[in-house]
Amino acid sequence: MSTPQQKVTSTVEPTGVPVLILKEGTQRTYGKEAVRANIMVVRAIAETLRTTYGPKGMDKMLVDSLGDITITNDGATILDKMDVQHPTAKLVVQIAKGQDEEVGDGTKTAVIIAGELLKQAEELLGKEIHPTLVVEGYKRAAEEAIKRIYEIAEPIDINDDETLKKIARTALTSKAVHGARDHLAEIAVKAVKQIAEKRGDKWYIDLDAIQMIKKHGGGLHDTQLIYGIVIDKEVVHPAMPRRVENAYIVLLDAPLEVEKPEIDAEIRISDPTYLRKFLEEEENILKRYVEKIYEVAVERMKKDGVDPSKAGIAVFVQKGIDEIAQHFLAKKGILAVRRVKRSDMEKLARATGAKIVSNIEDLSPEDLGYAKIVEERKVGEDKMVFVEGCPNPRSVTILIRAGLERLVDEAERSLRDALSAVADAIRDAKVVAGGGAAEIELAKHLREIAPKFGGKVQLAVEAFAKALEGLTMALAENAGLDPVEIIMKLRAKHSEPDGKWYGINVFTGEIEDMMKLGVIEPASVKANAIKAGTEAATMVLRIDDIIAAARKEEEKEEKKKEEEEEKEE
Repeated sequence: MSTPQQKVTSTVEPTGVPVLILKEGTQRTYGKEAVRANIMVVRAIAETLRTTYGPKGMDKMLVDSLGDITITNDGATILDKMDVQHPTAKLVVQIAKGQDEEVGDGTKTAVIIAGELLKQAEELLGKEIHPTLVVEGYKRAAEEAIKRIYEIAEPIDINDDETLKKIARTALTSKAVHGARDHLAEIAVKAVKQIAEKRGDKWYIDLDAIQMIKKHGGGLHDTQLIYGIVIDKEVVHPAMPRRVENAYIVLLDAPLEVEKPEIDAEIRISDPTYLRKFLEEEENILKRYVEKIYEVAVERMKKDGVDPSKAGIAVFVQKGIDEIAQHFLAKKGILAVRRVKRSDMEKLARATGAKIVSNIEDLSPEDLGYAKIVEERKVGEDKMVFVEGCPNPRSVTILIRAGLERLVDEAERSLRDALSAVADAIRDAKVVAGGGAAEIELAKHLREIAPKFGGKVQLAVEAFAKALEGLTMALAENAGLDPVEIIMKLRAKHSEPDGKWYGINVFTGEIEDMMKLGVIEPASVKANAIKAGTEAATMVLRIDDIIAAARKEEEKEEKKKEEEEEKEE
């Protein structure tokens, strides 16, 4: 019988003298107990997420140590905010984060699969099947399942906006923003298609090129897509124009100030006239900077055949703008914004076609970008500068509105999932049906091929099939349906020749064709979730010894103090 925990791990020599191997205070759990403890931890996390799965899933309220509240059913956010302590739980959180970074969706699916696989593994271990054989069976089953996903997946066309909207809508259905999902799905599709680039025969999509600005006030339906960028700053000088049409954009990664010397310098002035000359020279330098910007912009306007009186100039500076420079810019009718974030400068460059210039002396007409309108507007309580109407922006902005601050945060998380789902679908151009249809089809396939593996590995492959069905059962349970009855109906339907896309309509409780219903998911999200869930489960099954180092003395003392204070109270 294995000992669950030993305070001091030691061995005894034949002479009866104990030999210490590990430090005093080290805790060790090994053998079957270690495996059981780890399985229990992963299953506990999976059970936490299980109730949030699907369109009828519930939300979680997470309160951090400062008392800040997050209300969400986004898997990645729940795991991130849970602040888990157990080492195995931390591994699961890392795997979920990996899934989120890779495909942006399917974190709950990955964790629930891991939990279901370990639940099935527990039964196999109880039958004295060695963990190595279970791991081998799971790995083979995962390979077959992923291969099968791409075999049955349906191809889609990037120009088929209706199908892309269905994919975005499916990603948004289980979220708190359910009521505005059609509006948000349309925004997601337009935004992704605008920034998608074809490189060779593949599509490249960088979702960082989509800027998200959150402002509470208004409703979810007031969320809008801007073909340009919104800068969360205001125009620097009251005399500057608040709206510039046909704007030529200048992006500067240099201060519009007289640079201070790198080292401390002292200037001795013996005559007041020299002081005046010194200040005048500083003023002249700044005036020359502004003149340079104005001349270059006018030169570009003439090249484009635009009348300078019918166009304007907008300057965005990453660093500061001196008050004297502000005055000269205002006199020329130039709109200027200072201390713009580097990431926003890069987005402005992608949207307007301007180049970021590090030295004003190097500014040339070719470095300027263009936008139809640059305007300062009030959104909620803040003033923001909108740069929109760019000819072919490679970067766009989604301005998210909702009546409640918590809902704005949740809308952002939901939109990220929808954007990721659309991007994955465009990259792979392959989709599968949701509503548990894909999982049942994969489980059926694994049961058919399990006998070819033979022996105890066959049992592990069959257990994998049962684990996949656990996802569909979770959907049914969260919708208040009888999971066993639903699984039986689905198995019967999938045994028919045209039944591969049948799943649960959680709103009616009926078995329906999910493809016709428009419940569609990217094949890569499903494949990645199976891969990540299997990796988590197999990693946990291979651990048979947990050796935890003793906690530091300071921590022990702190704990002791806390215990004493509690006793006094």
